[in-house]
Amino acid sequence: MSSSVSPSPTSSPALPTHPVEYPWWPLGVLAAGFLLLYLPTYVTLAEVIWSTDEQGHGPMILGASAWLLWSLRERLFSGPARPAPGAGLFFLVVGVLLYIVGRSQQIIEIEGFSQIPVLMGCLLLVRGWSGVRIAWFPLFFLLFMVPLPGALVQAMTLPLKAIVSYVAENLLYWAGYPIGRTGVMLTIGQYQLLVADACSGLNSLFTLEALGLLYMNIMNYKSKARNVVLAVMIIPISFVSNVTRVITLVLITYYFGDEVGQGFAHNFAGMVLFSVALILTYGFDRLLAARFDKETRDVNA
Repeated sequence: MSSSVSPSPTSSPALPTHPVEYPWWPLGVLAAGFLLLYLPTYVTLAEVIWSTDEQGHGPMILGASAWLLWSLRERLFSGPARPAPGAGLFFLVVGVLLYIVGRSQQIIEIEGFSQIPVLMGCLLLVRGWSGVRIAWFPLFFLLFMVPLPGALVQAMTLPLKAIVSYVAENLLYWAGYPIGRTGVMLTIGQYQLLVADACSGLNSLFTLEALGLLYMNIMNYKSKARNVVLAVMIIPISFVSNVTRVITLVLITYYFGDEVGQGFAHNFAGMVLFSVALILTYGFDRLLAARFDKETRDVNA
């Protein structure tokens, strides 16, 4: 004899749950439109700006920003969307207008900068302000892809060259080398070396600051004080690294001749600059870790 139990009238059968699928086709349309708009910009940057020694970091910045945005995709599209159409359209229109002005007047700085408000507008239209808050660092990081304004470069380059030349001359003089200086011209032995614009350190400071901020973002430090101190210290670290680069070139020229100093050794000195900067940045970060990691352990204890 079998018996059956009828379901309670107050109970309901469990319904299968499925993850809510986000409609990816609007993102595809936005991505296609963005690429159509800015692919000519990237081509111009590659041909005119990124091919120079001073701005060779541009492709790295673009690639790092794209990678950071991709790594944030789950956070960006988790939870309900709260689009902000008014703010989104505002930033989108501002970005497109900047793009038109920069493209038509051949001002690559404005044209490159315009992608930031365009991306903000797209995020606001699709996800709202929460999406902008999550993706703020990749958007901010794109600033380092944009070339510095020419007027700013001209205003800062000469003072920086003078300071670098002065420090390099005095350090080598204290070390016993027969060196003299006239403005930004260094004379050692029978050789004269002009500290060029690329050796001023302005562009290397820009690049190293970008690398430092990327390093801090990847390390994901929670202490704002630690991040601020490390970001500020990149400025003197960049200066020390650039002085090391100039001294290296001067010594190579003094011992091996002008042809060697202006050949492969010139590029090698650039590698020395970034190697010294990375070592100093990591070493200073370890010094900060001795304090801030201890504070974190004390708080969690």
